[in-house]
Amino acid sequence: MPPGPWKSRFWVGGLLLWLSVGSSGNAPPTPQPKCADFQNANVFEGTDLKVQFLLFVPSNPNCGKLVEGSSDLQNSGFNATLGTKLIIHGFSVLGTKPSWIDKFIRTLLRATNANVIAVDWIYGSTGVYFSAVKNVLGVSESSIHIIGVSLGAHVGGMVGQLFGGQLGQITGLDPAGPEYTSASVEERLDAGDALFVEAIHTDTDNFGIRIPVGHVDYFVNGGQDQPGCPTYFYAGYSYLICDHMRAVHLYISALENSCPLMAFPCDSYNAFLAGHCLDCFNPFLLSCPRIGLVEQGGVKIEPLPKEVKVYLLTTSKAPYCMHHSLVEFHLKELRKKDTNIEVTFLSSNVSFSSRITIPKQQLHGKGIIAHATPQCQINQVKFKFQSSNRVWRKDRTTIIGKFCTALLPVNHREKVICLPEPVNLQASVTASHDLKIACV
Repeated sequence: MPPGPWKSRFWVGGLLLWLSVGSSGNAPPTPQPKCADFQNANVFEGTDLKVQFLLFVPSNPNCGKLVEGSSDLQNSGFNATLGTKLIIHGFSVLGTKPSWIDKFIRTLLRATNANVIAVDWIYGSTGVYFSAVKNVLGVSESSIHIIGVSLGAHVGGMVGQLFGGQLGQITGLDPAGPEYTSASVEERLDAGDALFVEAIHTDTDNFGIRIPVGHVDYFVNGGQDQPGCPTYFYAGYSYLICDHMRAVHLYISALENSCPLMAFPCDSYNAFLAGHCLDCFNPFLLSCPRIGLVEQGGVKIEPLPKEVKVYLLTTSKAPYCMHHSLVEFHLKELRKKDTNIEVTFLSSNVSFSSRITIPKQQLHGKGIIAHATPQCQINQVKFKFQSSNRVWRKDRTTIIGKFCTALLPVNHREKVICLPEPVNLQASVTASHDLKIACV
């Protein structure tokens, strides 16, 4: 199991001392191979840390250079005028190189002109000696962006504490949950650890942390049970790890693609799905946060609010991004029972569905429908008024109402588009209408 918070803090302190002693000696440099790679640890060898910094630069993204001191940087291609991004992997069960790390490094270097340092702490996976990073690299704190995966997110948080919260940014990719949910802010990632802290949550019911830990916390598909991941034990290791690692693949996809992974602040996931949170006015003053290399996640206000939960829906595979639309139905007459209507958008034989529930004695119901196709390419909408389940005779109940939709964020009512004619629905009978929305 991953180590607890107290143990991580202990190892960080010990490693800082080790680095300050080890890097200041006059021993001759050890000959290095042309390209360095991650180590493979033997699970029976104990927890000797043997931490490595592997530097990758835009001019040679496939070749890591082992960096142990300032002398190594002179011939490494490190550019102190660029930003520096550090990738910290999480707990390694088998002691092997993370399967995703090579693609992450290459994608990051394609997406931004920066130095990328991958931290190899396969031996131990408990702490990293980052307090000397500034002195070794000669860069400002604000230019450093730590991307920590699982347990690595909390390690990044402790590094941020050592710099007094003055690092530029920390991105936590599904920060580890076991033993950290109830930990103090000194023992885990939190919003005080950098000038901007964000976290992407994808496995809050298992390996990921349930609570917000940054300025902006993305709870993707509610934070658990990601689409496309196995739902039964027979899938083995994939069942255990798929949701947890989805945060990594989402972030890589955001670097590779221009389609939006935009999220919306809301009190809860259910409230978001019910259409109660349609814009980002509160608290972001309409600057909706986005996953990826966007300054402060696209949030353009100061000071930043803390621990804001934001929600978005995704597809089951890359590029994962979905557009979110409000769907509304306005009944012509009140009913004495709840009214449930399934709404389906269709485009080029692809369909996306959601459900609107109108409570009894109310005229208006709404919800959120997510669609991979841009809204202006949706050409048809279908409705199905759910039957009251009368088993002794067919339900012939009919309703009449008005249907409207708008692409999120809905900052102005002018964005709402309604069908020109009333919609007549009979229980359990599907009705189709053309939907024409101009592309902007």
